[in-house]
Amino acid sequence: MPLKLPDRLPAVEILKKENIFVMDDSRASTQDIRPLRIAVLNLMPLKITTETDLVRLLSNTPLQVEISFMKIKSHTSKNTPVEHMKAFYRNFEAMRGEKFDGLIVTGAPVEKIPFEEVTYWNELTSIFDWARTHVTSTLYICWAAFAALYRFYGIPKFDLPEKRFGIFSHRPLCPLHPIFRGFDDEFYVPHSRHTEVRKSDIVATPELTLLSESDEAGVYLVESRGGREFYVTGHSEYSPRTLDVEYKRDLAKGLSIQIPKNYYVDDNPSNPPFVRWRAHANLFYSNWLNYFVYQKTPYNLDEIQ
Repeated sequence: MPLKLPDRLPAVEILKKENIFVMDDSRASTQDIRPLRIAVLNLMPLKITTETDLVRLLSNTPLQVEISFMKIKSHTSKNTPVEHMKAFYRNFEAMRGEKFDGLIVTGAPVEKIPFEEVTYWNELTSIFDWARTHVTSTLYICWAAFAALYRFYGIPKFDLPEKRFGIFSHRPLCPLHPIFRGFDDEFYVPHSRHTEVRKSDIVATPELTLLSESDEAGVYLVESRGGREFYVTGHSEYSPRTLDVEYKRDLAKGLSIQIPKNYYVDDNPSNPPFVRWRAHANLFYSNWLNYFVYQKTPYNLDEIQ
């Protein structure tokens, strides 16, 4: 089944060129199907890039999915055209009364700032709290994962001595968990972050289950509330060139940045990336949509508790 997307969203034309089946609102309205309603709170600076990355993964299932983009009222994006934000995003206040089958909250470039000093922290925590009664299952990605773990369970984040940057090997700690259905014993995930949460804090919290970790990258996937919430520290949604763009951008700024680990062929930035995380990424999002959204959500969204 296709993804139902807003008319004229840039991701539609990009993904059609990749032979990914998407449809806009006009065509979807002719189908008598109750699509899964997924909200995306996109906190990343390059919003169109992040939209496309997420839509690419959400489209790879037999389920029809309707995407709604949410924005923070108390923050104005400096890297995305105002026209794009007005056309495709709604403030949380406009969506507060609605319920959704799933919610994805992305990372944000505010890692080193204490949570309470983030300018939109109060609004963000209101969204986190709202999701617990208005969403069947929520994915918190990278900084959003750290922020939600702190909000709900008081888990602190810690600065890393250097940026955790590259492609790292991970293993499932609960191989029979539905989120890992079809996974191999080892899988790869991109990471790009300056902070971490620690395993000792996760395992000491009874409400949390550590599902996956990496010898090099640390905690990767944490679950709470029986799959109502997942906290993901990496970026499985990244396209093949994302880390390359980040690396060369930081070099051009004169910043101190190491070559992304295990990323370029022969670890040579003159070579293309060696892509080995896309199969896992597609399977992860498909399993989340199937086992924790589609099979858990009520047909009548008003019944979400």
